[in-house]
Amino acid sequence: MLGTGDPNQTIAGLGVAFLLLAGLWRFVGWVREAPQKPDPWDAEFERRLEAPETLEVCCLCSTPQGPGAWFCKHCGSAVGPYNNLMPYVHIFSEGEVFRNGVTGRFRNRPFIFIGYVLITLGINPIFAPIYWFFLLFNLKHPQNEQESAEDQDVQQ
Repeated sequence: MLGTGDPNQTIAGLGVAFLLLAGLWRFVGWVREAPQKPDPWDAEFERRLEAPETLEVCCLCSTPQGPGAWFCKHCGSAVGPYNNLMPYVHIFSEGEVFRNGVTGRFRNRPFIFIGYVLITLGINPIFAPIYWFFLLFNLKHPQNEQESAEDQDVQQ
């Protein structure tokens, strides 16, 4: 395109490049000028959070975890700081994600459903339809009415 030697195309290309750079410059300025939200934590809360005696909690059930814990004793969720980096323990984290897909412990959103379908198709395409059956069954039949009511409240 630029190698044709036509001066009109060269000027058009430079004009488009200039417009893109001007738009990028304006976007960067817009991001810099955006108002900053205030810090929600006061200094006392942050000090207590960073204290060495503060215990970590499970992100699923909020049960306090002792130092060096890899899995929650209450719900079995992966809670260790490096669980997803350790090859053997990483398998359990993946299993938890897939198990949540068929037991109803995830948000019923189209993007999440498409992610489950694509990931299972990529990992094991032979058994993926079996997993999809249980995933669809889980989506059509919530485990109890309370969970489905909570889901509806979140969507509104």
